[in-house]
Amino acid sequence: MFAPTPLRRVVSGFLLLIFLGLWFANIESRKLIKPDEGRYAEISREMAASGDWLTPRLNAIKYFEKPPLQYWATAAAFSVFGVHHWTARLWSALTGLLGILLIGYTGRRLFGAPAGVYGAMVAASSLFYVALAHITTLDMGLTFFMTGALCAFLLGQQADASVSQRRRWMALAWAATAAAILSKGLVALVIPGFAIFLYVLVQRDWRILSRLEPLLALGLLAVIAAPWFVLVSMANPEFPEFFFIHEHFTRFLTTEHRRGEPWWYFVPMLLLGLIPWTLTAVAALQHAWRADAATTGFANHRFLVIWSAAILLFFSLSGSKLPAYILPMFPAMALFIGHYLALATPCAMAWQMVPIAMSGVGLALAAPLVIASRHNGAPAEYYDQFAQWIQVAGGIGTASTIAAIVLALRNLRAAAVATAALGGLLCTQIVVTGHDSLNPISSAHGLVNQLEPLPGPEVPFYSVLTYDQTLPFYLGRPVTLVAFRDEMDFGLRQEPALAIESLAEFEKRWINDGQAFAALSWEGYRLLDSHRLPMQMLASDPRRVVVGKP
Repeated sequence: MFAPTPLRRVVSGFLLLIFLGLWFANIESRKLIKPDEGRYAEISREMAASGDWLTPRLNAIKYFEKPPLQYWATAAAFSVFGVHHWTARLWSALTGLLGILLIGYTGRRLFGAPAGVYGAMVAASSLFYVALAHITTLDMGLTFFMTGALCAFLLGQQADASVSQRRRWMALAWAATAAAILSKGLVALVIPGFAIFLYVLVQRDWRILSRLEPLLALGLLAVIAAPWFVLVSMANPEFPEFFFIHEHFTRFLTTEHRRGEPWWYFVPMLLLGLIPWTLTAVAALQHAWRADAATTGFANHRFLVIWSAAILLFFSLSGSKLPAYILPMFPAMALFIGHYLALATPCAMAWQMVPIAMSGVGLALAAPLVIASRHNGAPAEYYDQFAQWIQVAGGIGTASTIAAIVLALRNLRAAAVATAALGGLLCTQIVVTGHDSLNPISSAHGLVNQLEPLPGPEVPFYSVLTYDQTLPFYLGRPVTLVAFRDEMDFGLRQEPALAIESLAEFEKRWINDGQAFAALSWEGYRLLDSHRLPMQMLASDPRRVVVGKP
């Protein structure tokens, strides 16, 4: 079925080129959106501009919520290739792509070549995986390194692995874990430990604990992950308490970050994120659990299920929930879904795709409802344009899924899976691209483009009563916060001179300034106008206004 015939090589190469073209097609064309893309791109831009690669800063303010690996990678891309949208998104897109290759390689080693190819296709087309690989957040980098740790761990547990091979695989697993810790913190160590603990309880396989190579783990974690934590703590004594206590224990145990959701929050997120493989995943989950029922060795399928369940359970118990938190589930699920697709009957595959085809029709019909979700007085035409993109995506999703059903019923398994995967990738990319229709309300790009020339760093630029995460990135410089703290509260407590505490103090400074600029919401503008503060409107969009001192 997967014999390397010349025709198959040509077709595979052509499909690979199409995939790569679709994967990287839109990382430059879209404007950065708030809050995550603006935040992480700006931290990296400031790091590259200042040359301080030790202490992350957001808007010139110390920012210790996350470790620096992605900042380093993006700052390096900015330094080499320049500050662009595509360089800001390169780390997410590249680690997402490398994660797909990891899934394909591991699936092939564990379950055979077809399962590896199908697993890679599942990951490359699942809605959440594709979408988050094209948005600048820290979740895809974390997911890639956690997937690397998972895959190396699995390959090291195989019965045919020698002691030296197992040690090498575990070295890779611990190195990947160290990189994951540098990507997003201790969660990269806690979740694998939780998964192993659950596996031992369920399978009663205590032998696995003797194969973890703890001394090797300590050495690699000390060499790879520990140095930055030590150095940043020496330079910033306030770092350890904030990062380890506040950002880990407080975030998990409380709703202080205002991200509290019900315990079942991630279940619909998972079902949505697996499209177009949602129903296939349910059948694959049952198959994976039963596949190792009689095994006396390491249970590959069950460990993948338990790994996925550990992530879902861990974040469901957390007091802080965001959809992207469960992204590390998707590679593990792609592995056992890929194996199921290699074994499932054509009829079963076809029936599992029927509701997905119907959901595509529903998406196309419901697309105009996005207009009803507009806020902040945003013009309806922005949402209407986005709805048109969604309608196109829904139509393509339905057509590709119907084509996959027909191919499955004709027993053309590889073609059916490839068609469904290509349709899933294309649909998600269309929706992600179409979201740029909302950039006047989700990005400061258009607002800043109205300012010509841009004010230099010597000219005061204030952000009054509000802060748009994308504003400093497009200005190419920090702004001075006025009566606004939010997530920068901790940094401002260390360096209070970097902000203005009250509106009254700002008004005094504004009057005494020579040339000066300020960004405000429309409500803030009307408030200052009622105070008769001298200002001239220079730029505006549906959410904000930029004024200068006349």
